[in-house]
Amino acid sequence: MANREVNLTKRIWDVHARNKQGHGEPGYRYCPAVLSANGRIKPDVVLIDGREERHPEGAYYLEWRDGAKRHRLSVGKNAADANARRLAKEAELNAINHGVAVTPEKKNGQRSLATAVAEYLDEIKLTKKPRSHAAYSVGLRYFEECCTKQFVENVERRDLLEFAAFLRDERELAPRSVYNKFEVVMSFLKSQGVRGLVSKNDWPRYTQEEPEIYEQEDLNALFVACNPEERLWFEFFLMTGMRDQEVMFAYWSDVNFNHATVRVSHKPDRGWTPKAYKEREIPIPEKLVTALRLWRSKSDKKCNLIFPTAGCQPRATFLDRLKAITKRAGLPQESFWLHKFRATFATRCLWAGVDLRTVQLWLGHSDIESTMRYLKPSRSQQVREKVNEIFAWCSRC
Repeated sequence: MANREVNLTKRIWDVHARNKQGHGEPGYRYCPAVLSANGRIKPDVVLIDGREERHPEGAYYLEWRDGAKRHRLSVGKNAADANARRLAKEAELNAINHGVAVTPEKKNGQRSLATAVAEYLDEIKLTKKPRSHAAYSVGLRYFEECCTKQFVENVERRDLLEFAAFLRDERELAPRSVYNKFEVVMSFLKSQGVRGLVSKNDWPRYTQEEPEIYEQEDLNALFVACNPEERLWFEFFLMTGMRDQEVMFAYWSDVNFNHATVRVSHKPDRGWTPKAYKEREIPIPEKLVTALRLWRSKSDKKCNLIFPTAGCQPRATFLDRLKAITKRAGLPQESFWLHKFRATFATRCLWAGVDLRTVQLWLGHSDIESTMRYLKPSRSQQVREKVNEIFAWCSRC
């Protein structure tokens, strides 16, 4: 088997970087480190467009590939240490390539950060859904890219502060995304027994935006532009408050026509489970019951999905169709998305006087705080009339 190569690069700020169109666009760039004739690295020297340049800023990174997948690992700012890590990683990969068992890196009982991350993600894959596993993988990959520490036990408060800054400044993520990925890393460290590195004030901050809902005129304009099938799809989203995947995997067996309810339930035959593994039942209006009865009479009796594709597979194109409808109707596409139906369902239920605990159960929220986000002030005509009535006594107002 061919030996595998590990490259050493340095991430620098290049004022002469070029974008895909060939125009100047200063930015960060990974450049090959330069080795001398004796195999030692030239400190802070990198190769840019065939010429050697000195760049004392930035950190070194190892790069290698597994097939088409590229791996990148931060190895600090010291050139000699970085090159030693390159040689060690190359030896490890070649040993694996030739079927030799490799003992995870340890030193004085400390655990390799890379090994701990890999094992943690394996556990996440077993216990959480694919979407969650993907989110954890991205967050921890960014942390490995940013953190220069080789062992878990060496991670310090400053490494976490630098990670938050890295996500914000170099990855240019939104504040909420920065918080989410920081939270992933903190969960990982907690699983490794590493606690107490940061205080509450060290966590990234973001503004909790008020959930947007559809106004009645928005819904009227949307439904007028829908064909009968499309209208039923989005009325179902609106009148059940279900998440997009919950609608995708809704079975006819989930609908109780006599009691006017729909269930969110586990689908072991399709390998799908509700979020947080919670099943629940939602009451639906008679209008939707009637529409579903009619739809059922026309549907393929051999398919158990309510809204299947032609091949009886879960329909995954609801968002694309929603955007297509809004474009067709001349409506602002950026103002229409699937979760907005769920927010509208929750807000209208609360406006109608349904108690928080009940709405929490209908939405499938694990905590009441998530439901309380939908306690929006009502802007109905009745509310405006009530305000006018309150201040009717003030003739000069």
